[in-house]
Amino acid sequence: MVSARKGQGRGGGVRGPPRVDGGGSLASRVAVLAFCVGGIWSSYITQGILQETLSTKRFGPEERRFDHLAFLNFAQNVVCFVWSFIMIKLWSGGSSPAGRAPLLKYWGVSITNTIGPTMGIEALKYISYPAQVLAKSSKMIPVMLMGTILYGVKYTLPEYFCTFLVAGGVSSFALLKTSSKTIKKLANPNAPLGYGLCFLNLAFDGYTNSTQDLIKSRYPKTNPWDIMLGMNLWGTIYNTVIMFVAPLLFSNWPYANGFEAVSFCRENPEVAWDILMFCLCGAVGQNFIFLTISRFGSLTNTTITTTRKFMSIVISSVISGNPLSMEQWGSVVMVFSGLSLQIYLKWKRKKGRDHKE
Repeated sequence: MVSARKGQGRGGGVRGPPRVDGGGSLASRVAVLAFCVGGIWSSYITQGILQETLSTKRFGPEERRFDHLAFLNFAQNVVCFVWSFIMIKLWSGGSSPAGRAPLLKYWGVSITNTIGPTMGIEALKYISYPAQVLAKSSKMIPVMLMGTILYGVKYTLPEYFCTFLVAGGVSSFALLKTSSKTIKKLANPNAPLGYGLCFLNLAFDGYTNSTQDLIKSRYPKTNPWDIMLGMNLWGTIYNTVIMFVAPLLFSNWPYANGFEAVSFCRENPEVAWDILMFCLCGAVGQNFIFLTISRFGSLTNTTITTTRKFMSIVISSVISGNPLSMEQWGSVVMVFSGLSLQIYLKWKRKKGRDHKE
């Protein structure tokens, strides 16, 4: 899915979501913040439950699995494309597209944005949902590694300590034995492959995010929904070719088959409904993220999404029947301690810059 933290600026005549720049009473700001927290949590926690259900549940009288998880990425592209188109029409006010990135600028970066999320979803065939969430929470590790190796960036000791906590927590969680109840729910238990897919997902996401930043800097009038529209337009095209055109051209097409996914949904309408709700949760969640960034800043958004990930693991463990051992809970706490410390360090740096200004 398209990174929601990009495109924070509002360009020229293109209006983003209504913005409150620190004004208003404390009560009103608290109310808006609570609304944003509730929206992000409910949207993405519900989406996580649906994602886990689609990857583990057996459907129909024959109790078949929905093995076409890559189809979720295609469906998400279609829904988010339509959603962003509607949002642009609602907020653009008929303004000129001048100064906004043309749609052709997104064709390249959309390749990695198509591959990355697909790998993350496919990982659920091999590892549990809590393991996937935890692995994808370690985004800082490849960022720091690439920064150090490629660009010679130097980080502070507390930043390295954050990385140690996150890397140590994810590693220990991966090495600890998963409960038999959780393993039985997986299609093809294979921890090394599952974690490998998650980290490849992070690598592709890193490139996608940096390229989106570049597009936004070159075209400052581009707003979040412009990026969402361009990315999902090309994502829809790529996934259509991969899932619907390629199977017609190659009889032994090894990748996901869109026709088989559609057929499965026809035979099991419950799956189609879950997929639609999964996609709508993602689209609505993007709106709440845009609203949070525009009114309270990216740091507040990071805090909300980080706590949401922790709650997703708790809910998956308690409600969805993925019990964690005490040692695994220790690994979870270790990871989110590192993430919390990272948020505190960012807040401290931001406060220092504000004082200088």
